[in-house]
Amino acid sequence: MMWIVAALAVWAAGWVVNVWLARSAWSATRAGRLAIVVVFGVTLLAIWEGLVRGFGVSAVILPTPSVIGVRIAGALPVLLGDFVQTVIKGALTGYLMGSAAAVVVAVLIDRSPFLKAGLLPVGNFVAALPIVGIAPILVAWFGFDWHSKAAVVVVMVFFPVLVNMVAGLQASERMQRDLMATWGAGYWQSLFKLRFPAAMPFLFNGLKIASTLALIGAIVAEFFGSPTVGMGFRISTEVGRLGMDMVWAEIAVAALAGSAFYGVIAAIERGVTFWHPSQRV
Repeated sequence: MMWIVAALAVWAAGWVVNVWLARSAWSATRAGRLAIVVVFGVTLLAIWEGLVRGFGVSAVILPTPSVIGVRIAGALPVLLGDFVQTVIKGALTGYLMGSAAAVVVAVLIDRSPFLKAGLLPVGNFVAALPIVGIAPILVAWFGFDWHSKAAVVVVMVFFPVLVNMVAGLQASERMQRDLMATWGAGYWQSLFKLRFPAAMPFLFNGLKIASTLALIGAIVAEFFGSPTVGMGFRISTEVGRLGMDMVWAEIAVAALAGSAFYGVIAAIERGVTFWHPSQRV
């Protein structure tokens, strides 16, 4: 009962602090926004800890944040190896390959009405295929190492980036394109000096969506075959052994990696599209 009361007290205190932060002038600064997020996150963890301990929930069902933290601290070499295998080799490699290919194909589609009419419907069909159906096939084709996981990620990120990039290439106004033609600009000059910059907000929307898909694809692909390392391999193995603290440790590392990945892309977007109204906050 004491733990439940403590959890409710922490929830009330966190609510009061966040309301005060949100209403203060400090909330308009980057540090203020970060403080709100930190207080909210710490409050959730404290409530989680208190309720699990207060209701006596078994660690097999739901371990406490403190147990997960101890497990992370004690298994850092294993977690680091899994991180490199899944995130660096599988997710990041596939993400870069799939995104680059999508940009190139988007330009080809823009140049060819035939490809625009034929490839995009096929792309929508492929994008709708379930990953649990694609992953075993690609593992059989490319083997059990990170190459097959990168291939799964390429398939997952290619079409979201492609669709956004194709839409972005059409974002410039007809009057702007006519003005470029009046100045004697050819297709490639107009592409790089007008249409590419106009497409950047669309491209980064696709890249941010794909950043979450990349990590999900790499982890799920490891369920269907992997060397004895990787987040997906570790999760499936530990679930079979009822090592839920290790499963949650891997989930925590994956969540932090995905958030950092998204944050890096958002930071690059702010530097590239500083002129766009969405960045004037």
